Amino acid sequence: MKKLSLVICLLLAPAAAQAFPWDMDMANQVSVKPQEPVGMSGSMKSFPQRSVPVAGTTTYIKDQQAANNMVNPTSANTKSVANGGRLFDVYCTPCHGRSGVGDGLVGEKLIMKPWNLTNSNDQHKWDVKEYGDGYIFGYMSLGGAVMPSYANDLSASERWDVVNYIRVELQKAPAAPSVAQTK
Repeated sequence: MKKLSLVICLLLAPAAAQAFPWDMDMANQVSVKPQEPVGMSGSMKSFPQRSVPVAGTTTYIKDQQAANNMVNPTSANTKSVANGGRLFDVYCTPCHGRSGVGDGLVGEKLIMKPWNLTNSNDQHKWDVKEYGDGYIFGYMSLGGAVMPSYANDLSASERWDVVNYIRVELQKAPAAPSVAQTK
């Protein structure tokens, strides 16, 4: 009789679960249907920035070799270099360090040390000057052995600003005058 009671309880357990509301929580939620007006304006909510690419605004890079042939479309003016420095501090300093020699807090703990981005050719026998701006841009876009891709975090113009910062500040190349300074 105990075995029969146990079998009946086990068979009725799933039926008892239907009495609780959690099985329908996802179906009975407040949600916005596609094309449904939202908010006081009665218009659709706009997409978050960079969620839908607009033709001509994204830079497609096939591989690192193709990136090396790219020409920097952003002038290395003071505004671009300053923006690149701000972005370098956020995205690059943890591994490459503030001076760009690969001595950041995270970079010191990596098995493969980050590349030295300055003109001092002492760490990897790799001289940044040997590569074009497109190579650095492509490396930020595609990532590398340890370095992640920043294509989803930085727009193409922001990545070019970082390239300009590396060239002007870390390698001490002269900055081009800004558009406002040339007028």
